[in-house]
Amino acid sequence: MLRLFEKLGDQCLFVLEQLGRMGLFLAVCLFSIFKPPYKLRPILRQINFIGTRSVFVIVFTGAFTGMVLALQGYYTLRKFGSEGMLGSAVALSLIRELGPVVAALMVIGRAGSAICAEIGIMRNSEQIDALECMAIDPYKYLMVPKFVAALLSMPLLTAIFDVVGIFGGWLIGVVLLGINQGAYFQGMYDSVVWADVKMGLIKSFVFGLLLVWISAAKGYFLHFERGGGFGAEGVSRVTTDAVVWSSVSVLVWDYLISAIML
Repeated sequence: MLRLFEKLGDQCLFVLEQLGRMGLFLAVCLFSIFKPPYKLRPILRQINFIGTRSVFVIVFTGAFTGMVLALQGYYTLRKFGSEGMLGSAVALSLIRELGPVVAALMVIGRAGSAICAEIGIMRNSEQIDALECMAIDPYKYLMVPKFVAALLSMPLLTAIFDVVGIFGGWLIGVVLLGINQGAYFQGMYDSVVWADVKMGLIKSFVFGLLLVWISAAKGYFLHFERGGGFGAEGVSRVTTDAVVWSSVSVLVWDYLISAIML
């Protein structure tokens, strides 16, 4: 019994230590954004990696998300004789919920895992220690471009996802199922207000911060992982953890932001 309580207490202390470490990591990274020197080229390189290279997967998933929303929404609304409300249903679902969440999950899978693996390999091969020995701040040199790029890219990727999803819904609802095109867009125009757009933008900004924070911190603190974080196995384990915890955090914060803003 004593051994059980000892393991439980040890686990609680480890979790608290990890939370404190990650909180300090986030604070230092955000502070370093405003600390000179300011270099544009590393930020542009990360915007290309996180944002530009994610456009294809965002467009692809956005189109099919809008299409399946329109298909399912049509057969639901038809039961109540409200097929003309399909445009507003698709637009509100995408702008307020599915756009920010699915876009963030796609970027986590494509870019977040790569960020964690890259920084984890740098920690594993002592490249981060070498930067510190050369008096180069690893937070400013490695983390700041990734943070700024994610915060700038996620709202734009979410906007692309929403627009493509709306036209995917138009393709199914208007072209395939024969809903009136005017009713589709007029319902959208009447129902979507600035508060809906603002909620989606805030969510995308928060999700961008979460994905780069958790992914970067997991790789940076590779050597603090239990069971030995070094080696290829350690990098693979923390990368998996980064993807899982980033995805879970996106879903949790999606609920919290919705509960606060509704």
